[in-house]
Amino acid sequence: MHTATTAPVARLHGRHDVRIADEPVPEPGPGESLVRIEAVGLCGSDLHWYEEGGIGDARLDAPLVVGHEFAGVVEGGALDGRRVAVDPALPCYRCEPCLRGDRNLCLSVAFAGHGATDGALRRYLAWPDHALYPLPEGFDGVTGAMLEPLGVALHALDLGHVRIGDSAAVVGCGPIGLLVVQALRAHGARVAAAVDPLEHRRAAAVESGAEAGVAPAEVSGSVDVVFEVSGSEAAVDAAIALARPGARVVLVGIPDEDRTTFRASVARRKGLSLIVARRMKEDVYPRGIRLVEAGLLDTDRLVSHRFALADTAEAFAVAVARTGLKVVVEP
Repeated sequence: MHTATTAPVARLHGRHDVRIADEPVPEPGPGESLVRIEAVGLCGSDLHWYEEGGIGDARLDAPLVVGHEFAGVVEGGALDGRRVAVDPALPCYRCEPCLRGDRNLCLSVAFAGHGATDGALRRYLAWPDHALYPLPEGFDGVTGAMLEPLGVALHALDLGHVRIGDSAAVVGCGPIGLLVVQALRAHGARVAAAVDPLEHRRAAAVESGAEAGVAPAEVSGSVDVVFEVSGSEAAVDAAIALARPGARVVLVGIPDEDRTTFRASVARRKGLSLIVARRMKEDVYPRGIRLVEAGLLDTDRLVSHRFALADTAEAFAVAVARTGLKVVVEP
């Protein structure tokens, strides 16, 4: 059990303005546990908050603790001492999408590190028990934190209706794109091309199982399903160019200006199915845990940088520079 009444928090006050301060340790309410945060992965959406002061149509109206890829150890209660991965999304369970089983599409979801809900770049966080996933022996906090981006990758595969033996391409080889590559190979699909402007990310894609790492200017081919995991208009155009007639293109990336355009004539003539991904279903955490535990996927190989909470601003700067792969803060 913790004895401190305050603990450090990294709070975003504006663009490029991260401040570390001690704040009261949260008191868990009914059905909640106190989690001592061990690891937080910085996601592309976190970089939108840091670089732009918002994401999509959401703006930074008050200082916010970002961070939604995280894991830690429960202190107190029924799960005391258990290391857990944390689902950052808290659906309402009452709206039409929730009642239909599409809780990732909840109309009033509370999400860690978004809007009025503080996230995980802090020492302690109180979170509902139903969103905590106990981890097997041998999983550390970093492995647990990587289950959230892995869940996004697995949900993208579900949306793509990938079959064993399908040919695929991935456009955008950041951490989620690389997890899509690994998941495709584990699923029995052939990853014909992994596209990224950065050489070290193309190399990481080949190490993850892609047949070729391709620069955007060299895009060519024709595959059954394409995953766009960048958010840039150039990436969407490349994904459409790689898709065979009648193929599926899954859009996973989040665009900077909350808008995506592409050459409609190419997509129309090919009769493409364009599918927009929204986070993930709730079953992906148990699936991801089983896949990592079985050694079918390796999430830890994608972690290139680790920082202490006091160095959160530097962690953001490194993540924005994209000189590595996944940047993790360890409170």
